[in-house]
Amino acid sequence: MTSPETRRITDLGTFKAISHPLRMRLYRALFVARTATASHLADQVDEAVSLVSYHLRKLADHGLIEEAPAQSADGRERWWRPSSDGISLREEDLRDAPELAAATLAFGRTVNEQRTELHRRFLDERMTWSEDWRSASVDSEWLPRLTAAELDALGEELDAVLRKYDRAARAAEEAGDTEGRENVAVHLHAFPYRS
Repeated sequence: MTSPETRRITDLGTFKAISHPLRMRLYRALFVARTATASHLADQVDEAVSLVSYHLRKLADHGLIEEAPAQSADGRERWWRPSSDGISLREEDLRDAPELAAATLAFGRTVNEQRTELHRRFLDERMTWSEDWRSASVDSEWLPRLTAAELDALGEELDAVLRKYDRAARAAEEAGDTEGRENVAVHLHAFPYRS
C-alpha cells in the first residue's frame, strides 16, 4: 500500500536512481496515474516497453515504487504504483557527504528542466484550455526579504496547504467526483539570491 508519508531520500544509490531523466519522468507519470503498467507508461514517455520495464525495476529496487495489485484479468501485466506520497530531500542529510551533495545537484537540475518543460508546454497550449482553466492557472512571483527561519516556516505552511488540497481532491475522486478534474502542476521555488 502506498504510504501517505513523503519518502525522505538520504542515500546515494536512491539519489542516482531518481536523478536519471527517464526514471524521473516515469516516476512523475506513475504518480499522476497512481497505478500503471510499463505498457501504459511507455506510451506516455514514447519509449520502448522493455526500456521502461528496466527503469521501473530500478526505481523499485530503491523503494521508490512498488508492485500494485493487478487491475486486469491478464496476469502477465505487472502493475506499479508509487511507494509513498512523494519524495523529499533535506539539506541536513547532505552535510559531510559531498557525494550526496553532487547527486542532489544532478537531481535538482533534472527536476528543474522537467518542470520548465511542463510549464513551457502549458504556455504553448494555453489557448487549448477552457477560459475557466486559463483564469484559474497561477503565474506569480514574490520577492520578499525573509530570514532563514521565516523561509522555513513559509515552506511548511505552503506544504500543509498543498497537502490539504491534494488529500481532499484524492478523496473526492475516490468517491466518484471526477467531473472537470485535470492534472495540475504546482511548482514552488523559494531560495535566497543576491542581485
